[in-house]
Amino acid sequence: MGKKGVVLDLDLLQFPQGVMTGGRDTAAEYSGLAEYTLNVDTQKLGLWPGGFLNVMAMSNFGQNVNNASGALLPPNIVSLLPQAGDTTSALMNLTFMQFLSPKFGIVVGKLYTLGGDNNEFAHDIHSTFLNTALDFNATLALFPFSAYGGALIFLPWEGATFTVSVIDPSGSATNNDITEAFKDGVLVNGEGRVTIKPFGLVGHQLLGFGWSNKERLSLQQDPENIARLLLDKRFTRLTDPGPILRKILERFFPGLLVPAQPANTTSNTWSVYYNFDQFLWSPKGQPDKGIGAFFRFGISDGIANPIKYAYNVGLGGKGIVPGRPADSFGIGWARTQMSSNFVPFLRQKLNLGLDKEDAVEMYYNFSVTKWLNATLDLQVIDPALNKFLDSSKRLQNMDTSVVGGLRIYSRF
Repeated sequence: MGKKGVVLDLDLLQFPQGVMTGGRDTAAEYSGLAEYTLNVDTQKLGLWPGGFLNVMAMSNFGQNVNNASGALLPPNIVSLLPQAGDTTSALMNLTFMQFLSPKFGIVVGKLYTLGGDNNEFAHDIHSTFLNTALDFNATLALFPFSAYGGALIFLPWEGATFTVSVIDPSGSATNNDITEAFKDGVLVNGEGRVTIKPFGLVGHQLLGFGWSNKERLSLQQDPENIARLLLDKRFTRLTDPGPILRKILERFFPGLLVPAQPANTTSNTWSVYYNFDQFLWSPKGQPDKGIGAFFRFGISDGIANPIKYAYNVGLGGKGIVPGRPADSFGIGWARTQMSSNFVPFLRQKLNLGLDKEDAVEMYYNFSVTKWLNATLDLQVIDPALNKFLDSSKRLQNMDTSVVGGLRIYSRF
């Protein structure tokens, strides 16, 4: 089938993970994700050149430690897939790509968007960092993971890829009704990634932007209307802070639970993001192995988006441990800066923090066999929300959380 252009893959990710100290609670949980992928190459199938069909679905299971950790950005990005807060199966990607020339192609269908903001050392749920803040740019918090749309692909020279996409800003993994696409606006995304080779060492430079005209709840709300924001707002790529903040509101300001006026809305949102990766040393004749560095930065409007700035930086290594040519490792730091518009009333009255969240992560990925990898992972997270309600409904300080875990990746 593979020689004829038809490839079917089944991947399984498993995560025993626990909060060892700090956070809201010490806890250990087990979760996982199954991925099913079908790729069809029309030329190898004996039809026409340049056509590619991709179908991908996901199923998740188990429980995660997001709530116990107290983190706003989940310590396991896979917990957001296929849809945050749900145990379900969903169609993530159903696209047909057609190249009309060696340098230009078009793709349409239901798009899986997590492939954007790619990075050599910090963008692979199967083998690199687990913390959400280190896996992609957090200013993309409002981007859906799966949505109907289309994209133009340009390959102007070797090692350069430019894309312009238009997708449904309200798309979701579990909604496959194409008649509902674009009913409340569009999300436009442009991205360019270029390969560079200073001193013969491979690196990449990436710059992208996102803009949407979907009408969304504004973070700039009168305190008397704050309950509406906490009840209705959901940020696709974050742990939903609404229920936790609403409980705090119920405890200390119950009079604000009933909205007193129409909610403020905003008619657009935007974000701009940049990243680079660069090998600093590679063994002779092996440009895809060695030690390298990565960096990300992003900025958003901070009016619809609760994340104003995002940064991450770190080092990664591939295939340099003697006798372990397929192993990899990494260490990184991420800072997520919250918008000053995000619930300022609660932040000021109760000193809840919500200013920034820092995370440090280190991992070592063992290649056990060609089809089995095991990753040891350790994270230290200083949560953005620095207080929580205990069982007696008293505010307690949130200590720095230490999260340890294991990722087992099987490819069948």
